[in-house]
Amino acid sequence: MNEYQIEKNLTVQSKRRSLLFVVFAAVLLVSVALNIITGTIDISFSELLRIIHAHDTITTNGFIVWKIRIPRTIAAVLGGAYLAVSGLLLQVFFRNPIVGPFILGISSGATLMVSVVMLTTLSLGLTALAPFMTTISALAGAYAAMTIVLFIAAKVKNTITLLIAGLMMGYMCHAVTSVLVAFAKQEKLKMFVLWQLGSFSGFKWSEIQTLFIFGGMILILVYALSKPLNAFLLGEAYASTMGVNIRVFRFFIIFCSCALAGIVTAAAGPVAFIGLAVPHMARLCFVTSDNRILIPGAILLGAIVTGLCDFVARLAFSPVELPISSITAFFGAPIVISLLIRRKVPV
Repeated sequence: MNEYQIEKNLTVQSKRRSLLFVVFAAVLLVSVALNIITGTIDISFSELLRIIHAHDTITTNGFIVWKIRIPRTIAAVLGGAYLAVSGLLLQVFFRNPIVGPFILGISSGATLMVSVVMLTTLSLGLTALAPFMTTISALAGAYAAMTIVLFIAAKVKNTITLLIAGLMMGYMCHAVTSVLVAFAKQEKLKMFVLWQLGSFSGFKWSEIQTLFIFGGMILILVYALSKPLNAFLLGEAYASTMGVNIRVFRFFIIFCSCALAGIVTAAAGPVAFIGLAVPHMARLCFVTSDNRILIPGAILLGAIVTGLCDFVARLAFSPVELPISSITAFFGAPIVISLLIRRKVPV
């Protein structure tokens, strides 16, 4: 193949990927609008435009749009984007296509620490931190679980063994959580069970702002690491020759991945399969392992998939709302199984 043909193929691929980004952005906008206008009370698109333009929060429809549906939709979009990028980072770090926040026990660690705070009196005496205890505990649990997994990774080079260790971490965290549930008081147990089901409902604008600022800063940092991530795919030795400080780089990958998974788990409860399935979808759609393309691609696809899953969770058996994780599992599990059978997805 001569240089002209290579350049032509690269141009075609670039145009195709640009078109995909435009299409996914349009689909995301449509899914956002669909989530806002559809519900127990349907709101027409023209009415939605009027409410947004007038910033109407007084009428019933205006209150529903501004106080309930828009915050929930934004939370689902941000949560999906963060989980997708978290999963992508872990798959690059371990160079294994079947790792994710749930598989390696990160989400289970976050759930365990949240259960400790919600089901016990640990927060007594920490009144200044009381409003943020759930978030702080989720992040602490996520990092603790990942630290143990990294310690095992340093001792064991076999990735299958590492995955088994991650699964065992998840089971251990679940076991401790079950013990706490058995001894919890009824009123505390109800609150924890509702949180554990996973839902993007009930978000306030202050929480959306925190989620956006904190997670947005991490996404910027992750994208800045896209070139070192590409070098890391070819091995630590190659990345070192390209000037990457491996120790610092590993720290940033783990920090970003745990922070993204932890903040979503703290805010919405455990949300499964998004971090595992969406990175594969991005690779299949964009046909590349270049993280400069995969990171924004995973952000868009994670937002779309989670937004649509939240839409189904709300309306499939309305007025009963399904746990978001049940919908993401129905969606993600077949994708992961088919990918494992085909074995055609590169890390």
